[in-house]
Amino acid sequence: MELKWRLAHVRGYLGLGMIEDASAELDQVPPDLARATEVLALRVLVLQEQAKWPTLVSVASELVLRQPMEPGWWIAWAYAVRRSQTLDAAEAILLEGERKHPREATIQFNLGCYACLRGDLTEARRRVDQAISLDPSFRDVAMSDPDLAPLRASEL
Repeated sequence: MELKWRLAHVRGYLGLGMIEDASAELDQVPPDLARATEVLALRVLVLQEQAKWPTLVSVASELVLRQPMEPGWWIAWAYAVRRSQTLDAAEAILLEGERKHPREATIQFNLGCYACLRGDLTEARRRVDQAISLDPSFRDVAMSDPDLAPLRASEL
């Protein structure tokens, strides 16, 4: 099967929430094409849904090396590192990503969450406010994100 059709099937399965089918389809990509950027990009989505954090660390970090100007790869990498390693390691990744993407709201928001979890509520507020100024939809996210519960409690 031609690669573009196989990847279309992966996208279709993902759209339907059929994660294992999407993964199985990706596993059918010929070995000489399996490391193509477009294949790895879809692999990131599948691995996130499967919560396969150590594998996601490897794939997302490879995509950061290939496409450092794509903020989503930094975010995926840090997210996987947070879940499979440490908060400090994830924060270090996002701080590096922030240097390339200072106006990326998701990076700012996640750094705010990390600061909150570390107990630095001043930095958490600054980061969350920055994320909201860049993308107002983060206001609603901030109201329910469990990482920010200490920040919300301090404002009561």
